[in-house]
Amino acid sequence: MDHALLTSLNAARAERTPAVVVTDLSSGAKRMILADDISADPMNEVLLSRVKSGKSGIEATASGDHFVQVYAPSVRLVLIGAVHISQALAPIAQACGYDLTIIDPRTAFAATERFEGATLHAEWPQDVVGNGYLDPFTALVAITHDPKIDDFPLKAALDAGCFYVGALGSRKTHAKRVARLLEAGASQEAIDRIRAPIGLDIGAATPAEIAVAIMAQIIEAHRKQVAK
Repeated sequence: MDHALLTSLNAARAERTPAVVVTDLSSGAKRMILADDISADPMNEVLLSRVKSGKSGIEATASGDHFVQVYAPSVRLVLIGAVHISQALAPIAQACGYDLTIIDPRTAFAATERFEGATLHAEWPQDVVGNGYLDPFTALVAITHDPKIDDFPLKAALDAGCFYVGALGSRKTHAKRVARLLEAGASQEAIDRIRAPIGLDIGAATPAEIAVAIMAQIIEAHRKQVAK
């Protein structure tokens, strides 16, 4: 891979922008295509399928065989709230290969010793999740039960197209949340993407059980998205 292509690829990866590198197996020529440019590429259907699956491989086309190398961002989980459920959920998410970020402005909760190996922000979510931080390769879980903390990142996650958006709370609590998000400018269609009550319905009662239910629902959402 030549220096210019490698530089462009590293820049895309740093910005969590999906990209593919296509190698013509007969000539060895390489080219890089960013996800946003795939629709205009002659191999668009093949490349889009590869990006969705995240799998690299050889593709036979009318112009010959090509190797398609997929460079997709790592899957990330952003937890809003450094609470007991987060403590149980963090090691499960990390074991499943998710990059983990935890955000909570309450410094008594957002303590490094409670979340080893995670990126921890003892800040307000709006100071962290803006400017492209969230993307379609991110799952966001809001579990503080505090609208002042949860509402902004929930709307930001919907706007960014996060593949999973979940929020803790009863149906009554969620109905109030829906009203607030509508007032903040979110569409009903977008709000309907929020998983609330959060987690698969397995009768979870303890923080650990709720964490399992949430992680299972996140995995389900991700795998179904990949399968499309």
